[in-house]
Amino acid sequence: MSHLKPTKALPSFSRRSLMRGALAAGFATTGAGSLVACGGGGSSSGGGTVGGEVTLGVYQGDEVPRKAMQAMIDGYSHGSTVKINFVDHETFKNNINNYLQGNPDDTFTWFAGYRARFFAQNGLVSDLSDIWQNFEGMPESMKNASSTQDGKQILVPSTYYPWGVFYRPSVWQARGYTEPKSKAEWLALCEKMQADGIIPLAFANKGGWEAMGTFDMMNLRVNGYDFHVSLMAGEEAWDGEKVKNVFKTWSEFTPFEQPDANGRTWQEGAQSLLNEQAGMMTLGMFIGQQFETTQYADDLDFFIFPEFDPAIGADVVEAPVDGFMMAAKPKNEAGAKDLLTYLATPEAVNITLQYDPSVIAANSNADQASYSALQKKAVQVIGEAKNISQFLDRDTRPDFASTVVGPALQSFIQNPADIDNILTNVEQQKKSIFG
Repeated sequence: MSHLKPTKALPSFSRRSLMRGALAAGFATTGAGSLVACGGGGSSSGGGTVGGEVTLGVYQGDEVPRKAMQAMIDGYSHGSTVKINFVDHETFKNNINNYLQGNPDDTFTWFAGYRARFFAQNGLVSDLSDIWQNFEGMPESMKNASSTQDGKQILVPSTYYPWGVFYRPSVWQARGYTEPKSKAEWLALCEKMQADGIIPLAFANKGGWEAMGTFDMMNLRVNGYDFHVSLMAGEEAWDGEKVKNVFKTWSEFTPFEQPDANGRTWQEGAQSLLNEQAGMMTLGMFIGQQFETTQYADDLDFFIFPEFDPAIGADVVEAPVDGFMMAAKPKNEAGAKDLLTYLATPEAVNITLQYDPSVIAANSNADQASYSALQKKAVQVIGEAKNISQFLDRDTRPDFASTVVGPALQSFIQNPADIDNILTNVEQQKKSIFG
């Protein structure tokens, strides 16, 4: 499996826009919650007759990313008319297989990494190598992240973002907190915050994916990048000592985590940080969307997980890449490819950045003049990383991530003492799924 290895200056960031609740116009659920594209609903924009109408299925449901998506499509005026079908992120993600095997939109939003390649291996998406030949400003790292193992490009990257430990600088300055450089310093900081009456670590896992970021970073710091890649590929034992050590380390931090995480959305966890109830939160940079419309929009900073083991170091950053794919048999292939070619341009992503400063552009030619201090720091951190991982539910088989690892992490959060039984169960299911 190919992992993203950035060049010195990767483009700006994207985010994982997740939301819950009722489905937005443009999608419906049938049977066991499978997604189907609807002919009605959605919003149209763009003009011209080249290719007629193109449908675009998107998982951007929260207000900020939804506005950004709409504005970017509104900027497409030289090709087909575009009908956007918005759907909530978790429904889209959890039902993507049924969606692609049914009657999918011509194009749709998705993630780089294993999950994109998985669809290509199963013939559910199209080869985009022909339009990739004309892309300008896409670093080799983005091309690698968007390619199959045999070198075919299947995804058009748009934005990316780092995962880190976010905090409010004004609060930290007022209380004398400083960024930790080691696990011992981080635990000491947690103890100080707790003594000050603040929840050290805001924590949410209602979607079943949020805690995957914490697991990824713990594993990367305890066991290193190579082991992490092998584990995601199903080549390591989940009930072995190395994985157990990850949870032993994590257990050192659980006394400082916000309780009842399985019943809390990431947005609610972010609000705890915004309202000074919590001092830190491990999440993707999309956390900034909860700050954007408040007076604290610029009062947000982050640090990456510090070094846990000098032999392992702290030179790996988790930075998921978001983009667009084309269905295997689009109703309007010419129009879909024309739209995707537009979406690869710096002009398109520049529009996104105007509305959503919680991401970084994948195209290195995008305008970075308007980047906030947070965005500039993200570019620097990612550029200095030795390796970049995607995200657990993107770096391994989707059926394994959603049906095995997600529930296992929820079980660990609910009952940390049962970790041995939990991991034994994960390993048994892994063998069944990976073969």
